[in-house]
Amino acid sequence: MLVTELLSADRIQVRSPHDPKLNKRAALSLVAELLDKGTGVGTQVILDALLERESLQSTGIGEGVAIPHEKLETVQAQCAAFVIVPEGLAFDAIDGENVNLIFGVVGPRKALVEHLKVLARISKLLRNRPLRERLLAAPSGASAYELLVAEESRP
Repeated sequence: MLVTELLSADRIQVRSPHDPKLNKRAALSLVAELLDKGTGVGTQVILDALLERESLQSTGIGEGVAIPHEKLETVQAQCAAFVIVPEGLAFDAIDGENVNLIFGVVGPRKALVEHLKVLARISKLLRNRPLRERLLAAPSGASAYELLVAEESRP
């Protein structure tokens, strides 16, 4: 399964330096709002689940990347959203650095193996430093989506 099959350009937001600064909770709220576009579960339901997951351990995996995720009974299929914050924000990441790339994922509670595969795929994709740099320079959600499609199309 490709990450871009779980994502669409309208569920990617590229933040501008002119946008209000985000803190971790506001960033998770934005991710929840974008995930709701793909699931219809409700922004608050998703936000509550992501916040509960974050209370256990930060999903900031280092290198400027966070992958907030959760499984929910009411979600029918894996769904992803992506927020790019070029200036970065504090996220309690394991390396102590700010986070710039926030890839949110929700999936059905019963689809644990599939959910873990999605998380592994995103992690592998975002370990690519040149890709991370290109994503941070993307001017729009559509261009970020195109970068991800191109990367996943590479042999």
